[in-house]
Amino acid sequence: MKIIKNLAVSVGLIMSAQLVTAAGNTLETVDPEADRISLQNFYKKRFPEAEIADYVNGIYAVDAGSREQWNELEEFPPYEFDVETGETLFNTPFANGQSYADCFDNGGIGIRQNYPYWNKEQGTVKTLEMEINECREKNGEKPLKWGKGPIAQISAYMAWTSRDNTIDIKIPEDDKRALAAYLEGKKFFYTKRGQLNLSCANCHMQGSNIRIRADLPSPALGHVSHFPVFRSKWGELGTLHRRYKGCHKDSRSEPLEMQSEAYRNLEYFQTYMSNGLVVNGPGARK
Repeated sequence: MKIIKNLAVSVGLIMSAQLVTAAGNTLETVDPEADRISLQNFYKKRFPEAEIADYVNGIYAVDAGSREQWNELEEFPPYEFDVETGETLFNTPFANGQSYADCFDNGGIGIRQNYPYWNKEQGTVKTLEMEINECREKNGEKPLKWGKGPIAQISAYMAWTSRDNTIDIKIPEDDKRALAAYLEGKKFFYTKRGQLNLSCANCHMQGSNIRIRADLPSPALGHVSHFPVFRSKWGELGTLHRRYKGCHKDSRSEPLEMQSEAYRNLEYFQTYMSNGLVVNGPGARK
């Protein structure tokens, strides 16, 4: 009950225009760029001392105490060995002599900022982890398990090579299906679900930096920039979709499968919201 009371107080103090309009959006009325600017303005008012560019650091952008502990952690990053392992895996040839570099633009180096993207030919949102496994299958290898382990390590290495590159997600104007995918992701973000009747926005907009038990939910802006992430709670590296699934469990909602269409659309929406910020992954969080 304390969780809901804390959020209820916050909702009473802060209301985003996006929460009001999200459910009523249609393809004719949705405006992704206006949404992005609105989200930034929300946080400018909510945390006026925080720099927009600093939101790639999550809760550490708005809570000084947490940031001090995090800075100490970053002196010896817990994801460092995972990046090294990811580099080795990335550069290890498949049985047919091909490699991951053969599957991606620029040899897979410095491209994290372009994911996820709308694939017009397949009519769907493609994520980096999705294409890592597609690369494997295309070259006769078995797909990796989602969420953690080698797929997170390879993704972490690719993110590492992309650090400080500006996130630049496109929604093609000539394909309404892309806008529809964005809209589905937006609706998912603002829709309440589960026994606790919470949405992503409740925790990461109204609830950001308001204590829920021992945790301070991070702001939604810049949320995707630091994944894959090493969480102290996990004791290991994990992907964004692993975190999505965990959030559903925490809110007593039925989690979806990682890399499901709904999660990919959610990632599409969230990453577009962070356009203009930089890739900061992999990261370390509680």
